[in-house]
Amino acid sequence: MPNFKTLDDLPSDLTGKRVLVRVDLNVPMQDGAVSDATRLQAALPTVLELSDRGAIVLLLSHFGRPKGQNRPDMSTALLVKPLTDLTGRSVRFVEDCQGEQAARAITTMTPGAIGVLENTRFHAGEEKNDRALSQGIAALGDFYVNDAFSAAHRAHSSTEGVAHLLPAFAGRAMEKELKALEAALGNPERPVAAVVGGAKVSTKLTVLHNLVGKVDHLIIGGGMANTFLAARGVAVGKSLCEHDLTGEAEAILEAADKANCTVHLPYDVVVAKEFAANPPSMRTCNVHEVAADEMILDIGPSAVEALGDALKTCRTLVWNGPLGAFETEPFDAATVALARTAAALTQDGSLVSVAGGGDTVAALNHAGVAADFTFVSTAGGAFLEWMEGRTLPGVAALQR
Repeated sequence: MPNFKTLDDLPSDLTGKRVLVRVDLNVPMQDGAVSDATRLQAALPTVLELSDRGAIVLLLSHFGRPKGQNRPDMSTALLVKPLTDLTGRSVRFVEDCQGEQAARAITTMTPGAIGVLENTRFHAGEEKNDRALSQGIAALGDFYVNDAFSAAHRAHSSTEGVAHLLPAFAGRAMEKELKALEAALGNPERPVAAVVGGAKVSTKLTVLHNLVGKVDHLIIGGGMANTFLAARGVAVGKSLCEHDLTGEAEAILEAADKANCTVHLPYDVVVAKEFAANPPSMRTCNVHEVAADEMILDIGPSAVEALGDALKTCRTLVWNGPLGAFETEPFDAATVALARTAAALTQDGSLVSVAGGGDTVAALNHAGVAADFTFVSTAGGAFLEWMEGRTLPGVAALQR
């Protein structure tokens, strides 16, 4: 793993030191209240540890898309009470994330205090990684900690710019994420399997091209599997399929052959003439028996059993995307079954399983196995870009 400084590399006694912590407080709100506190909870280990070590903890985050405007409905002031409730400590709001007003407010904070700085995106320079803004933010702190992997694919002032101006460290959530990703694709135990699902090949072309050179088994599901089936001459009826990308799919299959990567496509499927819950026209058939007026909505049970057998031969699994239209029963069956197999293998100690992406987290929660995977990343764009093999600016800036 690339060499990152962590909280262990900070002085053990941080009494009175100002630590800027980039967290992801961009949580969903409903009727003025936080409707999902997952991201707030993820920040707690780092925030509480730094506070306990005597630091003045200054939280940096964006919140919504204010586009450089001061929007009361997107002020991080709305997060003070939720954070107070979660930490069990007093949390103060600081009315800017740079400048004299913020500096004055911070001078009145005592060791162990926690403050939430105003939305970084109230400044137009944030998303432009403006050096002047980065300097203004950095002037408020003695150290910088990035604990927001979900924003690490963005080269913004608060995620990348400040890291070059202060001693920079990975927070506990970032450290855990980077170690899990390294175990999944950086230096994994082999054989390695990857499950890649979702509606469209077009959104994951780069991911697939990257993975065929890194994994031993590539399991393709969801609507994107239909494009690969079509590339192999299979008639997929009315199924979601990007027929204009069958050439790209064929190129990925050829690259996989050269890399000795086995690509798994379904050979039995669940089809229906309409997309609805438990439609009367639903049936399971061989992929070569899909009628012109039918659509493929899930992988069939025989294929799922074979995929489970393939996972039993593997030591590492990376998962992104569902195998079928899992939001609508019973087209969740394949995703649930394979997720439960992966979870059982993980719990047995034979598989390291790392999953990420919004739909994936929802699918694993639906299957009741998210807690049984080795690591589940809540990062969307950053996780996908990592799977594409890209350098994430917020991560690169933390390297020694």
